[in-house]
Amino acid sequence: MKGQCLESSRDTPATDWFEGPLGTRVLREEATLAPLALDDVFGFELLQVGAWGPARHLLDGARTQHTTLLAPELSPGVTLCAPLDSLPFRSDSIDAIFLPHTLELVEDPYAVLREAERVLCAEGCLMICGFNPFSGWGIRRAFAHYVGRTVFPPQTQRMLSERRLRDWVALLGFDVDNVYGYLGLLPARDARVRSVDIRPRAAWTAGAYLLKVRKRVKTMTLVRPRRRVRQRVLVGAAEPTSKVGP
Repeated sequence: MKGQCLESSRDTPATDWFEGPLGTRVLREEATLAPLALDDVFGFELLQVGAWGPARHLLDGARTQHTTLLAPELSPGVTLCAPLDSLPFRSDSIDAIFLPHTLELVEDPYAVLREAERVLCAEGCLMICGFNPFSGWGIRRAFAHYVGRTVFPPQTQRMLSERRLRDWVALLGFDVDNVYGYLGLLPARDARVRSVDIRPRAAWTAGAYLLKVRKRVKTMTLVRPRRRVRQRVLVGAAEPTSKVGP
């Protein structure tokens, strides 16, 4: 049934990965970066679409009045269950949306992105986390796929480059606000995380990125009414004249 909550299908490998050195590193750096990205995001509602890691750790720094974690399956921290490509909200009703690797976990990422655009209000903020497919993390994923091992990172279906996402969001009417690169280029198996470099920098220089965009305001263009000109009824017919002559 559409919108019905299902029991979580997160398998043990995914849980183990988040508790391991690489997963711990990802979660800690994202938890450090999220408050910076959310610092100027205000309004009533912040919606996280898709569950990533443990509960609501990325929403702790939210400055909106209310936060909601929406996912297609029931898991700890999820407050609303619904399909990610059919959100149960009116158009132009949400102030901000967080997609933490969500587009990498679904079959049709563009459909999820298009639905996020629909429910965001004008000047609403959209934040997207993704792994850099041209970094060591992407190479590690390609190698795991080649040798037939477990998907890396677990449950991801693809990695999307920051450049491709820039093209998609531009088509949907977003303007890029900022991009933050984080993680090292190589997925080192070290649980000791150094201080996160939160300065805006090119995403290709890091293992992952956070792309922050805002929905463009649609302006109305006033068009002057065209002057009506009497059209000929018959093509080639002569115009009538009031001239009186012999």
